[in-house]
This record gives sequence, C-alpha cells and structure tokens, in this order.
Amino acid sequence: MSEAVLPPELAKPAAAPEPVVPDAPKLDFTRLSQNLAVLIEQGGRVLSTLLQPQPDRSAGSFSESVADAVQAFGRIAEYWLSDPTRALEARTSLSEHFLSLWAQTLRRLSGEAVAPIVPVEPGDKRFAAPQWHQSPLFDFLRQAHAIATHWVEDLVSRTETDPMTKLKAEFYLRQLSSALSPANFVATNPELLQETLASSGDNLVRGIANLSADIQAGNGALRIRQSDSSKFVLGVNMAATPGKVIIRNDLMELIQYTPTTEKVFKRPLLIVPPWINKYYILDLNPDKSFVRYAVEQGHTVFLISWVNPDARHRDKDFEAYIDESIMTVLDVIAEVTGETEVNALGYCVGGTLLAIALASMARKNDRRIASATFLTTQTDFADAGDLRVFIDEAQISALEESMAEKGYLEGAKMANVFNMLRPNDLIWSFVVNNYIRGQSPMPFDLLTWNSDATRMTAACHSFYLRNCYLENKLSRGRLKIRGVPVNLRDIKIPVYSLATREDHIAPASSVFAGMKLFGGDVRFVVAGSGHIAGVINPARKPKYQYWTGGPLTADYDDWLQAAKEHPGSWWLDWAAWMAAQAPEKVAAREPGGDKLMPLCDAPGTYVRVKA
Repeated sequence: MSEAVLPPELAKPAAAPEPVVPDAPKLDFTRLSQNLAVLIEQGGRVLSTLLQPQPDRSAGSFSESVADAVQAFGRIAEYWLSDPTRALEARTSLSEHFLSLWAQTLRRLSGEAVAPIVPVEPGDKRFAAPQWHQSPLFDFLRQAHAIATHWVEDLVSRTETDPMTKLKAEFYLRQLSSALSPANFVATNPELLQETLASSGDNLVRGIANLSADIQAGNGALRIRQSDSSKFVLGVNMAATPGKVIIRNDLMELIQYTPTTEKVFKRPLLIVPPWINKYYILDLNPDKSFVRYAVEQGHTVFLISWVNPDARHRDKDFEAYIDESIMTVLDVIAEVTGETEVNALGYCVGGTLLAIALASMARKNDRRIASATFLTTQTDFADAGDLRVFIDEAQISALEESMAEKGYLEGAKMANVFNMLRPNDLIWSFVVNNYIRGQSPMPFDLLTWNSDATRMTAACHSFYLRNCYLENKLSRGRLKIRGVPVNLRDIKIPVYSLATREDHIAPASSVFAGMKLFGGDVRFVVAGSGHIAGVINPARKPKYQYWTGGPLTADYDDWLQAAKEHPGSWWLDWAAWMAAQAPEKVAAREPGGDKLMPLCDAPGTYVRVKA
C-alpha cells in the first residue's frame, strides 16, 4: 500500500489526539455488574442450545470445511517454509511493515500528525468512525490487522501451486480476516467500547436476547437476521405485480400477469427464474420490479414460480425441471394465447436450465422459443467464480450423502454459502449490529428476499453440480438429456445476454465465454455492479450504467475495452431489442383467457412456503 502524502497544513506537529471517549458519561458500575451477570447467565443458555445435537444439523460439513482450509493453508505454508530464502523473504516483509507501523504509532503518541501506513480502504464502513483515527491505539489495531491480512494475501498470490489451492486459500483467508477484524469486538472497537460503557452494558443484554431469538428461529442453529422482514408482505408491498396463477404441478406454479396496456406484443414472454432463492427478486417492489416493467412495455408475461421442495421431490432431476416447467408451460401458453412462438428469459441457473432445454429442443427441431434472454447465466463453467471453492469430488460426494438422508439440500446451507462470499457485508456487520450493539436490523427488501431461502432437490442439485460445475459437460457438448448429448451450437435463435462487471457468482468473463458457444447472433451487454444489483437496476431510478459492443471477440477484456458505455439502466436496451424481435401487437390478454380458470392471485402459494 502506498503511503498517503500529507498536505502542508499537517506537516507541522499537531496537538495530542483527542481521547477516544471524550464525552462518556459516568459509568454505573452497579448496572454494569448486573448486566454482566445477565449476560453470563443468558450466554450459558445460548451456548448450551448451540451445543445440543440437532437432527437437522450436519456436523460433517463444518469439520470438512475446517479440514479443507487447513489443507489449503498448509500447502501455502509448505511452499514458503521449504526454501530458506523464501522463508526469510516472508519474515522480512512482515517485520518491515510492523516496524514501520510501530514507528508511526510512536510518532503519533508523541504528538505528531502522521499519515497511516495503511489507509482505510474506500467504502469500508467498519472503520469510518472518527474514533478509529483519533486514537493511536485503535488505529494501530486497525492497521496491524490490515498488514497481516495483506501479507498473507501476498504470500498466497505468489505461491506456485495449483489454482484450486490458491482459490481455497484466498476464500478461507477472507473468512478469517473478516472474523478477526478488530471491528468485531468490544475491546478493540472504540465505537462498541464507548457504547457499552455509556449504556453500562445494556447493549450486550439486548444483543444476547437477539442472539437467543435468532437461534430459536433457526431451530437450534444460528440464523442471523439481516432485515426486519415484518415490514414486507408478499402480494402487498413485495411480489405485488397483479396477476393470476393459471396452472400448478408438483414443481411449479405458472403466473400470468395482468396487462396494463391496451395492446400487447403478439409473441408472449416466458420468464424462468432461478430455483435458488425465490422468483420475486424480479418483482421486489413496484419501483424495482423487472416483471412490472416488462408488463408496462406491452409484454404478455408468464413466470414460473418454483416449489420449495421437500422429501417428496427427491427424485425430481434436471430433466424433470425441463419437462414439468418449460415444456409444460409452452403447451399452456399456446392453449391460452394461441401463440406457438414465445420469447424466453432465464436468470442465473434458470438461464442454464433454459439453455439446456433450447439445445435439446433444437435436436428435435422444436422452434417454439423464438428468442432468448439470459441474465447472468453461465453455460461454460471453466471459470465459474468464487463458488468453485466448494466444487470438488470429495465435497460433492459429501453433499450428496447429506442430501440422500432427506432428499433435498437445506435452504440454510445454500444461504450460508452465498453469505460467505461477502462475509463483511452479509455476516459480520449483522453480528456487530444485532448481538453487540443490541439493535434490530432495519427493514430492507433485498435482504428480506436474500434470507427467504429455498431447498433444492437432491437429484437436480447433484446433476447441476456434477455436469456443469465439476465436469463442465455443457460447454463440451457432452451433457446428456434423456441419453442424448446436447450442444449449444445448435441454438441459432437471437440471444440477448447480460453479464455484470462485479459478479462473483457468474463472472462476466465466464458468461462471455459461454455465449461464444451459441450458434446464432448474440447481443452481449455488461451492466455495472454485481449479480443482483446489476440486474435489478430500474429504468426510472437507475444506479448503474451498462456497456454494449460488437460481436463476441476472442477475449472478454478486449471486448469490454472497445465497448461503449451508456448511462442508465440496461432495461431500456433490452426493451428495444425485444420490440425488434417481433413488433406485431394484438389486443391485451387477460390471465387464463377463456381457456383456463385462474387458481389464485399472484404471487401464488409456492412462494410463501418457508425453508
């Protein structure tokens, strides 16, 4: 890290820094001792609950993760310690940085105004409070943690080993670094220390109550609340676009949305969302609803709402998900609208399912899907993002053994995986807020959706992990549906593909590589931000830009460098592309038409089932 340059007015010695707690009220020792007694008592009960064996909790998964982390770090350490020259280089690098930090701290203690050795990372809210910078002690703790983290990151990046070992070491280092941050502990966080002393520990008592409630909500396992979900009601202020469920089977409900225009495009639109989490990320609220936007543009929108599976669905595999959703829905759309051609849109794994279905349909000369949109969809998993850390034969076999007991993967397990991809934002910020500050989380629609987890059937999840992530068969033309290999080259319909620049789940470069495998014209677009925020970027209130370019070249970086940046939401670009595919319009269609009697109002019943 480069050292910041001091402005002239700070070049002279400054007065001694202000105390960390300048206005702290007089400490109430009686109340503090009472609160500590309550904390110890309640803490013991919480610990006892956590240590009790739970029928739904797998002890193996945690121990396997620990063993995986130890093995990855062991290989990194072996590389550096096996050569005396490398070992000396590593020790010298760490020593030099800490000596610089000691010197900087001593100068601050003597009254000098000295720039930090390690400046606070822009956007890191953990250390934004002035107390971190006013106190040499707490500034030392912050910088020491950063120096140690950067040192290990550098060792990992320069280790000559296989890519998977590096990936795992980087991942588990993020978990350790986030967990051990001085921002997470009362004694090493000046804000928490001040708050605890000022309230005589009231915050800790509230925090242990919150912790106990979250453990009860998780049936003995900690389920961290990220949002006050009581403020959101499905069908009222979330997933509220008007529509009807017109069919229901074992795997899905089909929603047809109510038109808001007198004329609609003749060709209907089918949306295939992911079954990891629930569909209403695309219908979050009226201001952020992609579904509502599509309806307003004049599309007759049909959307699949997946079942939250249980043991009855254990044998529902990838083929069942194709047959009982996409293929079934195409027949229903033809019955309701009279149209034999549709536009289809798939998001994340829903897009992967759509791509496989399209390749299978192409082999049969089934042309009912006339154009396809893919949102952050991977079809080539060679560089499949941070989730690769969980993909190897041993981990998949262990997961399959765990799923075999119930017939499905617990929703909490997949939710934990996604939270671990952003531990500072999705784990430790809430640990500090909920359990140390003793505050309740604020209502936030996106995090309410994020915590509304879904289960996954054993057969489908195993097929997906093995055929796509582990063996990457889809990109090689080796993935089989009903015993017949499918090839993406057979998909020759027009395609609109959206990737996002900061996506750690479906990296833009991976999406780009997969789209090059298709046999027809592909309009490739890149949006700002990540896997969720980059997609849900409303046209009326956009936060991020997007990029468009020419044909897919050999390299994603070259394509992006030559691409044109546009302000505003990619939704506008997609709407124009869609209108050009089939511009003919007809009178608006009501849900079910005169063919099917609606079963219930949107959002239906399946989306309400909790994991």
